Amino acid sequence: MSECDRFLQSDNGKVFSYHQEISEKLNIKFYFCDPYSSWQRGLNEHTNGLVREYVPKKSSFENIQQSEITIIQNRLNNRPRKILKYYTPNEIFFKEFSRKMVA
Repeated sequence: MSECDRFLQSDNGKVFSYHQEISEKLNIKFYFCDPYSSWQRGLNEHTNGLVREYVPKKSSFENIQQSEITIIQNRLNNRPRKILKYYTPNEIFFKEFSRKMVA
């Protein structure tokens, strides 16, 4: 992945109030999506769809035990993705992490 491909998109929630620090530490550009513009958060919306394979829409996450969430998380992070050339998110993460550790 080239440097110009490295970016993070988010909504305008409080959780990203430290976006400048995140951007600096990860050496990526940080973009905020427009409100009510789900098409600007494609990966997020796609991942929500994958989660909904396990947790139907309108279900309350309060009724799901942490152990079930961990199982879903592990399944999704170890599921090959076409967009990742059929690597899993875990494989890509650890490949990038290892590359940074060597550098």
